[in-house]
Amino acid sequence: MRMSLFNVPDLQSRLSRNQRLLGIDPGSRIIGIALSDVLLGIASPYGSIRRGRLRINAEEIAAIARKEEAGGMIIGLPLSMDGSFGPAAQAARDWAIALSNATGLPAALWDERETSSRVHQLLIGSADLGRKRRAAVVDKMAAAVMLQSALDALPPISHAASDHTQPP
Repeated sequence: MRMSLFNVPDLQSRLSRNQRLLGIDPGSRIIGIALSDVLLGIASPYGSIRRGRLRINAEEIAAIARKEEAGGMIIGLPLSMDGSFGPAAQAARDWAIALSNATGLPAALWDERETSSRVHQLLIGSADLGRKRRAAVVDKMAAAVMLQSALDALPPISHAASDHTQPP
């Protein structure tokens, strides 16, 4: 099945009840991965994988999606600082379409400008991490920051629409 990219609210509407979203931050060497909760309110860092051949990365991401019951992906879009759609954004869009087709997961793009630099600043300023350890954390944290930004733009899912029930 050929997939296409959706806007974030349309992607949300394609999810089954209690499905999560993956946040994907595709760097040149490392792909950061984050995961939402089932109510699509909170993003958490999940992990990272080494970027390589699309087929292999798609298999790894699809396996994570199956394990974590994720029904879609929010993929980082590196717009230019002025908000324009440059060569990096076009390459990311093409990769996102190919990844969506390879995994069978619907996807949406989301502006990821400055997520990595914000995470670097946070980790340098408040975490006692060496450079090597910090580098290992940045990609998954950047994916979580980007995914949280997308989740914040969504309308909240009502408890009535989820499998969670309120105590009497």
